[in-house]
Amino acid sequence: QLQLVESGGGLVQPGGSLRLSCVASGFSWDYFAIGWFRQAPGKEREGVSCIVSNGRYRNYADSVKGRFIISRDNAKNTVVLQMYSLKPEDAAIYYCAATNRRCVLQEDEYTYWGQGTQVTVSS
Repeated sequence: QLQLVESGGGLVQPGGSLRLSCVASGFSWDYFAIGWFRQAPGKEREGVSCIVSNGRYRNYADSVKGRFIISRDNAKNTVVLQMYSLKPEDAAIYYCAATNRRCVLQEDEYTYWGQGTQVTVSS
């Protein structure tokens, strides 16, 4: 059964860091681009970052450029979103998703979704 599982969320102070992981099972991970999305209360889900299957192209939302880094280890079926200099506006539920199409920050392109992990940024 195809499954994506996120982990690594939690409470962090402004300026702090968190490392989110997305682990996949049940499908040929190597051929899928992986995206990270987030949804804050009362807001629409937005794309944060994505990475192509071989890791050679990465895309970031303007709001996280220079602060977040996406990477993947296909041998471990894992994609990591390293988040630095976190701001209160980064607080949201973070989801990873998989697509066999393009690495874009549009959720309609993604077929498979995880359940999400909560990130809270507060002092």
